[in-house]
Amino acid sequence: MEKSDSKKKRKVCPRCKGNGYFKVPNKSVEQIGQSITVQCTMCNSQGELDDKNNTIIIDADGFHRLQ
Repeated sequence: MEKSDSKKKRKVCPRCKGNGYFKVPNKSVEQIGQSITVQCTMCNSQGELDDKNNTIIIDADGFHRLQ
């Protein structure tokens, strides 16, 4: 008897590398050299993406996910 494939295949988010967040440099004059932590919008801070129905495009503007 075969098991149904009810578990979704997941892969690590290429933008945040599985953390759910990433850091960007702060360009504020008061805080030069420090970074800001930003939640990843590509994976909704999950760190993983569903392998099914996800198309990720990488171009000069960065990572993009088609919905």
